[in-house]
Amino acid sequence: MKKLYTLLLTFSLVAVTTQAATKTVKYKVKSGDSLYRIAHKNNTTVTKIRKVNGMKKGQVLKMGKVIKVPKQVTSSKKKKKVVNKSTRKKTTTLAKYRIKRGDTLSSIARKNHTTVAKIRKANGMKKGAVLKSGRVVKVPKTSYRIVKTKTKKSNKKFAASLSNLDTVKLGTTISTSTKKKKFTVNDIFFGGSKKDLDKCKRIEADAKKKLGKRYVWGASGTKNTYDCSSFTKYVYKKNGIAIPRTSIMQSKHGKYVKRKDLKKGDLIFFDTSKRRKGYVNHVGIYLGNNKFIHASSAKKKVVVSSLSKFYGKRYKGARRPS
Repeated sequence: MKKLYTLLLTFSLVAVTTQAATKTVKYKVKSGDSLYRIAHKNNTTVTKIRKVNGMKKGQVLKMGKVIKVPKQVTSSKKKKKVVNKSTRKKTTTLAKYRIKRGDTLSSIARKNHTTVAKIRKANGMKKGAVLKSGRVVKVPKTSYRIVKTKTKKSNKKFAASLSNLDTVKLGTTISTSTKKKKFTVNDIFFGGSKKDLDKCKRIEADAKKKLGKRYVWGASGTKNTYDCSSFTKYVYKKNGIAIPRTSIMQSKHGKYVKRKDLKKGDLIFFDTSKRRKGYVNHVGIYLGNNKFIHASSAKKKVVVSSLSKFYGKRYKGARRPS
């Protein structure tokens, strides 16, 4: 009997001390935003954002547009615990780099994960300055070190999940409501990795729908004709992700990805020029298993190619837009 009273008292305290409410906030769409990304930032779902804004599936987000976002607000009377948290402290140093034949400021910056502007500033170089083979230049390099700081532990997601519990009856197990559920276990602990997987599959499927469509240099997708960068832009736009128009600008957009860490849906870049001048002039979408899909100027259509031999030697890097 004593255990029974203890259990009832515990659930009464949870009900009293934890309250969950939903409010709507205004959000201005930025470059690279997607509905999933906005939902994840605000602890809500894509479905709820579409509902409050009267949006249809597949509708493209326009940069600068202000939309309503349902935001989960929780309050608790329990004291927040202070815990140790590790953070990364950024440090920038100058490294020496000897210029090789074929190097450009853009290729040097890309190799060292920095920018052309920073290299120019570190060396007092003017725009249009010619790089001489054998010259040693200073290249800014960024490194990080782990710093432990004290911060308040937040239980917002946990409180939100508690608010979705069904009424508990003695002798039954605790279950979550399928209709009113705001967070799945996957959302709380793994950051929605299943949604990322679904997004990759959609990108792959939309890209393959265009297999065999004609390549035309400078084409923007009208009349089902594409060049390499308008093809990738079209596929990403279909999935609610805005990326720049040209391959060189796309190679600077999104998260940098190492070749060994490539995943389906990543943008991969090449230098296909005869003399290999060192800059990006071609882009495709990685499909896994060392294959990628692209609008090929050589084949004059959208094809799937191998990331070995010709393209493997001309590979310049990869990005993961979100």
